[in-house]
Amino acid sequence: MPEPEPSREELLALIEAQARVIEELRAEIVELKRRLGRNSGNSSQPPSADGPAVSPSRAARRRSGRNPGKQPGAGGSALFQTSTPDEVVDHVPDACGGCGSDLSGARPAGVVRRQVHDIPTLMPIVVEHRLHRKRCSCGSTTTAPAPAGVGAAAVYGPNLRALAVYLLVFQHIPVARTAQLIADVTGARPSTGWISSVLSTVADVLVDVEKLIKSLIVAAHVIHIDETTSNINGARWWLHVAGTDKLTAYHLHPSRGRTAVTEFGVLPAFEGTVVHDALSVYDAYPQARHALCGAHLARELVAAGEADPDQDWPAQALRALHGLNTTAHQARDQQLPAIPPEIADPLLDSWRHALRVGLAEHRRAPGRRQSKTRNLLERLRDRDAQVLLFARDLSVPFTNNQAERDVRPTKTQLKISGCHRSETTARAWLRIRAYISTARKHGRNVFQTLRDAITGNPWTPQTA
Repeated sequence: MPEPEPSREELLALIEAQARVIEELRAEIVELKRRLGRNSGNSSQPPSADGPAVSPSRAARRRSGRNPGKQPGAGGSALFQTSTPDEVVDHVPDACGGCGSDLSGARPAGVVRRQVHDIPTLMPIVVEHRLHRKRCSCGSTTTAPAPAGVGAAAVYGPNLRALAVYLLVFQHIPVARTAQLIADVTGARPSTGWISSVLSTVADVLVDVEKLIKSLIVAAHVIHIDETTSNINGARWWLHVAGTDKLTAYHLHPSRGRTAVTEFGVLPAFEGTVVHDALSVYDAYPQARHALCGAHLARELVAAGEADPDQDWPAQALRALHGLNTTAHQARDQQLPAIPPEIADPLLDSWRHALRVGLAEHRRAPGRRQSKTRNLLERLRDRDAQVLLFARDLSVPFTNNQAERDVRPTKTQLKISGCHRSETTARAWLRIRAYISTARKHGRNVFQTLRDAITGNPWTPQTA
């Protein structure tokens, strides 16, 4: 017996259900394409994870015909002669290059100067400290105190200790290779255990310097914060960074959330402007003025344009955002207090028009998870003051690149040396790295700054 034909209502219900399924599948395809197309230009993914595909910037360079390396007219450096050489070696010809006659009595005809710049062969120098004893008439024997750093019968001096820390922390060389490099270059043969111990010894000296740096960051007008993953003996931890163009501080914690940020101690007391990438935990500190990183937002707009190539609003929003950034730079260069309204207003109108169009194209769907693009548009609309703060206050930078630059050496360390073996070692490495980073931002020589810390007189940034 044949089955009865479905009614009109049943067919409409079936069509409606199929339409919902098609829409869900379409959204899923868009999301999968977005994930497959992630790269450093449309997400927070680092360039090292882009894979073998040619980057857009490199492809554009090839189309432009430019060769790799230094471009014509670009600045450079060269090795020049000095007027005060440390040693002069004279070379006098014995015979004429023309007829072969003896030149021992010939008249001088000038000198051609050529200089070799080199370093002396390094060899360890052993300095013996003799601590003399004297016996008083009272019967007591007194031994002369040993200088600082001379605490055993045989120890390595501050230069070797500074070199070990320099290689470990600043140049990211693993412990065993550090020991081998020191042995090959200097002739000294420290053990890997000694090299590891130097790290903790120097870190202990820098406890007060670390506190001072954090206090100066809290007192700054504009700071940058960020976070990234770290690896402690195979377990995932979170590294938090806070800094300015002159200061760097790190904090290691098993959590990414508010517990870690509060324990770090920077944001809870900070009342200036903080630039970040919109991690929700930062919103828990409303006493600070928040600015969102324009580079992150630009990458998200690029991803939105790639997900919906037929829509023009992402490109319009990008043009307006980059236009505001350019005019902000120009206003600063001209020492203006703000972007002139006749320049800023058209760009702001274009920005808001692009968002309105995007919101109309990507309407909120009740009962369903919202797309990445919809979430981005709502964030740009609802956090307008934070997104465009850089265009309204010229003291606020467009990006959070400062924090990303400060966090990059820690990722380099993990790529080269792998995980930290313990939390104690990781914290020691980070404290020294923050000290080095801050010193470099002040134009200090890294090796000398480390030697100052080892000899008990660590460099400190100015408090004013």
